[in-house]
Amino acid sequence: MATAGTRLLTISVGGTEYAAQVKKSVVTSQAADGDSPTFGEASTGGAREYRLALTILQDHATTTLWDKIWSSSGTTAAVIVRPYGNTTPTTSQPHYTGNVVISEPDGDFIGGEADSAVATRWVTEVEWVFTAKPTKITA
Repeated sequence: MATAGTRLLTISVGGTEYAAQVKKSVVTSQAADGDSPTFGEASTGGAREYRLALTILQDHATTTLWDKIWSSSGTTAAVIVRPYGNTTPTTSQPHYTGNVVISEPDGDFIGGEADSAVATRWVTEVEWVFTAKPTKITA
């Protein structure tokens, strides 16, 4: 059995691969806001909300993920998260798919702190809400 590692994950948004621009990619789950759960939701612990949390490099060119956020905020995009980086999903190395609503960050969007290290890059952190629970694809 292969475990997911820290160097393999790839991610595409709207059909474009962005792994080279993403420093962190996490799918999170939390209790959804809701004042009136159904009996079905209550019996399973309540409704859930899924989010895609990303830390991306700031690159303002028109073909980048940063520009996709700048230009497409408020739109819905298909996402594929491949924890193993494999092209074809399998039962032991699945992919996760879903649709997210692209939104701008609640924080640093352009620029950052000065740093004398040549390799240091500014980053932007975003969190996008999935429209439904992501689907696990195994074949």
